[in-house]
Amino acid sequence: MKKFLPILILLALLIPSFVYTIDEKEQAIITEFGEFKRSVVKPGIHFKKPFIEKISRFEKRMLSTDAPPGEYLTLDKKRLVVDFLARWRITDPLVFFKSVRNLFSANTRIEDIVYSELREELATHNINDVIAENRELIMDKVKAGSSEKLTEYGITLVDVRIKRADLPSEVQQSVFDRMVAERKRISKRYRSEGEEESAKIRAETIKNRDIIIAKAYAKSEQVKGEGDKKATEIYSSSYSKDPDFYEFMKTLETYEQIIDEKTIIFLPMNSSLLDLLQKRN
Repeated sequence: MKKFLPILILLALLIPSFVYTIDEKEQAIITEFGEFKRSVVKPGIHFKKPFIEKISRFEKRMLSTDAPPGEYLTLDKKRLVVDFLARWRITDPLVFFKSVRNLFSANTRIEDIVYSELREELATHNINDVIAENRELIMDKVKAGSSEKLTEYGITLVDVRIKRADLPSEVQQSVFDRMVAERKRISKRYRSEGEEESAKIRAETIKNRDIIIAKAYAKSEQVKGEGDKKATEIYSSSYSKDPDFYEFMKTLETYEQIIDEKTIIFLPMNSSLLDLLQKRN
């Protein structure tokens, strides 16, 4: 066994020189004395010429560049501190190897290009567009412009997003105060418009109520007039048929209204009411 030990050691030293592995997260290129020979993207065990061919490995997974904050000037001359996050892939390992070679250089190049595109794009928008209204549209344009330039380095830009967009610390308070004042002015205008509309609605409601009440009163007076007319006609018809009986009934109704057990009545001698009372007794 001891006599095979040197051979085993030699093999252990030589195997890495002509055998290598690629896993699913990697891609590689093979160079020979600095000249490109082939690309390797298929995972598994591969062979190369020992001591002559050199393997350079690159990430196949998505990578990210988290840029430090930078200061930009908007269309309305407002300074804005923005930091962004870019996500990207190495899609052409040979071009990447020839142009930037490593991740550090790639991150630096991506930051420079995206900074430049972002500065040009932000200069065409007001601060409100960047902070709230059109951020998605702005970043889509920045991504399109940056992607075109990064293809020269074997890089495909997947996405660019603003992580934070703030005012410089020395002007934040004054800008916030102006924003608060503007919001108060807008809210005051809305309240004034609401009160004006409320007054119109109340006036219209009162007008409609008065019209309805007036119509109802007129209708009720009409109904009462028709009722009184009908009652008069009935009374007249009854009186004409038997005047004596009608007079007798009206007299009884009068008794019911004015006479009770505690009532004391003073009547002249010729009163028809007294005449009826005497006849009743």
